[in-house]
Amino acid sequence: MTTAPRSSRLLLLSTVVLAVAGIALLGVPHGQPPAAATATASHATTDPSSAAAVAPAGKPAASTDPSPTSAASIPPSVLESALPPHGEGVAGDRAVQQNLEAAWPADFPADDERELLTAGRALLRADATGVGRVKWPTIFPDSGVAVAPAFATARFRIQAAIARRDGNSDRAVVHLVWAGMDRGGTFTDLRITDWHFTRTIKKGTTTWTPQPRS
Repeated sequence: MTTAPRSSRLLLLSTVVLAVAGIALLGVPHGQPPAAATATASHATTDPSSAAAVAPAGKPAASTDPSPTSAASIPPSVLESALPPHGEGVAGDRAVQQNLEAAWPADFPADDERELLTAGRALLRADATGVGRVKWPTIFPDSGVAVAPAFATARFRIQAAIARRDGNSDRAVVHLVWAGMDRGGTFTDLRITDWHFTRTIKKGTTTWTPQPRS
């Protein structure tokens, strides 16, 4: 279900995107080069327990984008002001969405992106709240069994989502930032989850198939 971050790379990605978001929200003073605004994501799967919105793992390693910014070079003030404060509520969601889109411009046709986002949102809701699991029996083998949801449906909210290529045009990653209250009554926003998809073409029809989370 939800696990703690499993890679030190997640911390670097979080720092990089925090810098991007901070610059986007705070603005860059006139004449000052926006050194912290360049970022490239490597392949990595993030988990929904982080307290910062990080970049999706869908950017190819052999990218022509600028090199990642060193975490050591980012001023603490930028990190602290990067995203809306925890508990900001719906009012802060737009900033999170805009920062993700600014850091990783769209690279899929509109139809593909729409399909991926619809599926990614539904998968996240099913994973967190248990609602709609029967639609993906291969992803949720326990979909026919009564399972206590990890998060309350009424307090679940997707704050932002983007769909991007995951190395090539036949692979995609949907990156979601969300908020929810767990069974213990703790509400946390800016959680992160990635869902990976592969493209299959059957009888001329393209379908995006979600991959089980490891």
